[in-house]
Amino acid sequence: MREVKRRTLLLYNQRDKLLQEGQAERPKQSQRLRDQDEDEKRKHLLRQKGRGGELPEKKRRREKSEEKKSPTSPRQKEAKRFKKEREKDTHGKKKGTEEKRIIVAERSETKMVREELVVRLNNREYKNWLKAGRCLIILKDGLLSYTDQQMRSFHTDLLNKNSLLRSPCLTSSCKPRGSKLSSACRPCSEWQKVILMHHRTPDGTINWANCSPPLWRTDHWEVAKAYMPRGQGQVRGAGQCDASALLNLINFCKWFCAEDPKSARQVIQCRNELMHSNEFRVKDEWMRKYRAALQHFVQQFSHIPRMAAVGRQIEDMLAVDLSICVFGEDQTDSACMLNDSIRQLETSAEVVSQWEAALLQEMLQECLHAAPDSEEANAQDTELLKSLGGFLRSNKDLSERFSTELQAITELEARE
Repeated sequence: MREVKRRTLLLYNQRDKLLQEGQAERPKQSQRLRDQDEDEKRKHLLRQKGRGGELPEKKRRREKSEEKKSPTSPRQKEAKRFKKEREKDTHGKKKGTEEKRIIVAERSETKMVREELVVRLNNREYKNWLKAGRCLIILKDGLLSYTDQQMRSFHTDLLNKNSLLRSPCLTSSCKPRGSKLSSACRPCSEWQKVILMHHRTPDGTINWANCSPPLWRTDHWEVAKAYMPRGQGQVRGAGQCDASALLNLINFCKWFCAEDPKSARQVIQCRNELMHSNEFRVKDEWMRKYRAALQHFVQQFSHIPRMAAVGRQIEDMLAVDLSICVFGEDQTDSACMLNDSIRQLETSAEVVSQWEAALLQEMLQECLHAAPDSEEANAQDTELLKSLGGFLRSNKDLSERFSTELQAITELEARE
């Protein structure tokens, strides 16, 4: 009440002063407005207090006291929380932008691979070539454990029957040169004789360069490589072999006497025609002959537990339409209806691309193994290597995938 009187007196004094200067026109109205403002403020404070709130002045004093007692007051905690959330949101936006860029880049690269693969698969004969090559890989996977187990048994049988074979190499330097092994120590010479005794064509070319004679005594797969085509020198087990190596092992080693070697030779012939195709295409007529050879081979090895499943996988692969795998449409290049097992093969373009890469990688390894050796290299190897290099260069996705191999091909071509 005293404050109101004091302020009223102050206002009157100001009015008198203004009147003297001729500047006060409506003093009563001005005072009435000021009084209304004061009443409104007072009512607002009372309403706030009635709702359980605090007067602003008291609230400020309480918060100041709490800040002195605790360095982490609610207001500070709230400020810190808000700051952290803001930083997190900012970081999340940046991270999301980076992820978006990566995804866009990956999609762009995948799109390029997909488009170029679609172009290649538009050619029916190229699809035949790719499916036939995939069947070889399926067949190889089915023969791995069987051939490895058989060669272990063969190796053990040789050691049990001939005590000289258990003797280590006397020089540790018995090394073959190409298809010849001469001046070997006595144990290694004995191994050589035994290997030839169990070879179906001992007078033919034996790729002794595949082997390390000092290891014959301890490593069964070093013995197996003597029955395989060239280029197996760096191979250390069945898992690193291709279908050709395993098929030749079955064909040339007499230990595999329960099966007809003719069935293996038929598949080997088809395999060589396929892998030595300079155009990377095969006709439907050839595919029918190839299918018959595979069926005959699988029947000969029906005693192998996995071979039944391998036969089904091969049939499915020969029947599947790879254009469906890429386009995702109901387009078929065969008159027969696709069954459930075939539909499982209708997979993404990425998987088809992996099949293609595995087949091309096998061709590259075979060509590059033979090409550096001038004695073994022939006109067919050189021509195939040039065709393969040209094919890879003409497809951007393949040239990027096999850039290292292409560099090796370029270096070999420059030496000629």
